[in-house]
Amino acid sequence: MPEPRWLDQEEMRAWMGYRRMRLLLDLQVNRELMAQHGLSEPDYDVLSNLSEAGDDGMRLSELAAYMRWSKSRLSHHITRMQERGLVERRECADDGRGSLLHLTTHGAKMIRNAAPDHVDSVRRHFIDLLTREDIEVFGKISRRVLDHLREIELNH
Repeated sequence: MPEPRWLDQEEMRAWMGYRRMRLLLDLQVNRELMAQHGLSEPDYDVLSNLSEAGDDGMRLSELAAYMRWSKSRLSHHITRMQERGLVERRECADDGRGSLLHLTTHGAKMIRNAAPDHVDSVRRHFIDLLTREDIEVFGKISRRVLDHLREIELNH
């Protein structure tokens, strides 16, 4: 077995900095979302994806794949969101077994109200701390890593 390619000091600092930043940034943005709107990050993800799906709704399996959740886990979360009046399941016209997820009027109102505060939080705690060049570099880095991970996923 070949010797591991250990991270040097600068690589380790970058890696650990990214991990800590991601953790603390997610915690802060999610804390504000919950305090201001009573929505968890998964709630917001579901609502925002369904709002983008429009009148067509979205299949549970499609949303689960996008969120990287199992269908079972997402189904349980959707049930809790249904109980809160945020989403509903409607029978799929072309598939009697399937259902489509849709926002309720209340869910649509919640995402409309939460989105401005959410983007403000993202701006205050991330975007506005960076220069335009930082944002461009971060975007390039993100795309490169995502392309690599998608390639791995396609080959498995």
